[in-house]
Amino acid sequence: MNQRHLVPPCGAPGTPELLESIRDLASPLAFVEGPREQLLRVEGGEIHWPTRSGTASENDRHPVVAFAPPTPPQALGDASFTADYGVRFPYVAGAMANGIASVELVRATAHAGMLAFFGAAGLPIDDVARAIDELASLGDLPYGFNLIHSPNEPNLESETVALYIARGIRLVEASAFLDLTLPVVRYRVHGIHRTADGRVVCPNRLIAKASRIEVASKFFAPPPEALLDALVRRGEITPEQKEWARTIPMASDLTAEADSGGHTDNRPALTLLPTFLALRDRLAAEYRYDVPLRVGAAGGIATPTSTAAAFSMGAAYVLVGSVNQACVESGSSDTVRKMLAETEQADVIMAPAADMFEMGVQVQVLKRGTMFAMRGAKLYDLYRRYDSLDEIPPHERAQLEKTIFRAPLEEIWERTCEFFAARDPGQLGRAQEDAKHQMALVFRWYLGLSSYWANQGEPTRKIDYQVWCGPAMGAFNEWTRETFLAAPEARRVETVAHNLMFGAAVALRLNTLRTQGIEWAWGRDALAPLEPAGLAARLDALDPRVPHRSESQPREAQ
Repeated sequence: MNQRHLVPPCGAPGTPELLESIRDLASPLAFVEGPREQLLRVEGGEIHWPTRSGTASENDRHPVVAFAPPTPPQALGDASFTADYGVRFPYVAGAMANGIASVELVRATAHAGMLAFFGAAGLPIDDVARAIDELASLGDLPYGFNLIHSPNEPNLESETVALYIARGIRLVEASAFLDLTLPVVRYRVHGIHRTADGRVVCPNRLIAKASRIEVASKFFAPPPEALLDALVRRGEITPEQKEWARTIPMASDLTAEADSGGHTDNRPALTLLPTFLALRDRLAAEYRYDVPLRVGAAGGIATPTSTAAAFSMGAAYVLVGSVNQACVESGSSDTVRKMLAETEQADVIMAPAADMFEMGVQVQVLKRGTMFAMRGAKLYDLYRRYDSLDEIPPHERAQLEKTIFRAPLEEIWERTCEFFAARDPGQLGRAQEDAKHQMALVFRWYLGLSSYWANQGEPTRKIDYQVWCGPAMGAFNEWTRETFLAAPEARRVETVAHNLMFGAAVALRLNTLRTQGIEWAWGRDALAPLEPAGLAARLDALDPRVPHRSESQPREAQ
């Protein structure tokens, strides 16, 4: 069709009714050519336009100009994802470390019909155990816990897996892995068995998160032979279980993590997601698993249009991080939430990571209103240039003690020893033999506490806040500008998530009609956030039944 139609004309009556037709996602919507080349909309099999008699002749013919089918947000992504995990929407709240993805956030997300992971990374084991106790009240509602790769503290990774196995945690988000490790393989294959009908069942599931194809390939492949052999030698699995484990993927769900907050490779989603989808197809054909492999999208998911784009590209689900940190249920502070509400897309920067400092790994953080990134970079520069604290020139050392540590380095080392004596005593043994490692531990004292100060809202350390944040936060703020969601106190995880999913469905419907020649004159109004009560009513009308695991057969298994 060559002609492009503008709907509605600027200032035309009936605009609210047409907008409501677009938002009626349960009903099909069509546009036809009416009398005098008038563009008419058709809803539910009826044609709406005024005529002299008030009715249309049965002999009138009205060519269809455009058509959009029902587009409920529950139907976006991969239907098997929502069925397998017993959720209402293909939406995941990612595991933001240090409890930023808090018990309250996980609980609210689960009750809203979506999946969330508790942010266990960086927390003491006792804190993670308490979170397990608190979330047990959710019963059959879906949720999970995070397992982060800890190359500098391998014992912590092992202890976390042991806790999850002992407490029956069946779903884990595996993040920041550079390679597969014995603990993550142990978690995955624990309890693997064959049913009476011959199916291999693996009770523990992973949703892995990666930004590099070489890492993604390992999660979509079966567990490595060498690590399975090690588990057999340790008595963790039997030889028979090892053979069963060779038939399953490490993870059947893999999140393509594009430019995001925290650990990130700053990969563009437009290239990363298609790459992972192609990898999925290639490895599914190679290994011929009994279950399909799925790819989700993360990084930059912050508006209805970015959410719609991810689903349009083939994402089975979306995973959101930075935006949820700005919600009132997050484990962050009100001060940080206010800072995030003022963030623009260019207000982020890369800085040294506390957990992988010696490896030179970086994380993406907020730079507006804090000097953390600059000070972290200074510490890493000193670490590269010198082999011990004693080698640091006196003027440099004095500056560190005055501005960054606010105490003599000897005192900071004593505090560091107290921390690692309880968390990982082996680090102190290494420091006694390696002065450079001692320096790294002292510098990590600042890098680690900076996120704690931010979460606590410590007023004397605001300039040192480490706030993990990606450019998605700026996009979210632009979308919500001059709406009720502009206020930090109005940002609730359910309201944000439901608006993203509902808005994505609206955006997809608009795009479907646009490709058929229908243009719109109302700008951003069609995708503006909706108030919680009205939005909940719309979603309930679309699908009043929230599915639970007991109502669908989980494909697991694998």
